[in-house]
Amino acid sequence: MSYEDIINLPHPVSANHPHMPLYDRAAQFSPFAALTGYESAIREAARLTQNRPELEEEQIDRLERQLQLLFHTLSADPSAKPEISIIFFQPDSLKNGGACLSYSGNVKKIDGSSRQIIFTDETIFSFEAILSMEGEVFRILEETGL
Repeated sequence: MSYEDIINLPHPVSANHPHMPLYDRAAQFSPFAALTGYESAIREAARLTQNRPELEEEQIDRLERQLQLLFHTLSADPSAKPEISIIFFQPDSLKNGGACLSYSGNVKKIDGSSRQIIFTDETIFSFEAILSMEGEVFRILEETGL
């Protein structure tokens, strides 16, 4: 079979139909989504989570002293809004594990009965979620070695 009779002819272009973009041409040949949700399941399986870090006894004691200091600071001066940064563990809602995240803000209240820190922007963290805290308000603990 020889194509010499048509090889040098110009490419035919329709006068009635506009040229289809390459993306649309490729889409008409792509396979249909036979497995609905497969791609999202693959992405979810590939998403990494980490286990909650276990705190040592010394770290737990330090957090308790810091929480007590915050409580006493706010009790002594209710208008005080000390700025702190915390690292906390947020469990994943879909699978085991979670992520360690950080947050900074001004503390409005320490609620000992519900064991929560409430910030001025109404963000709330349970004591159990907190892994570490830093801030100027804690300097006295470091200076005195408590």
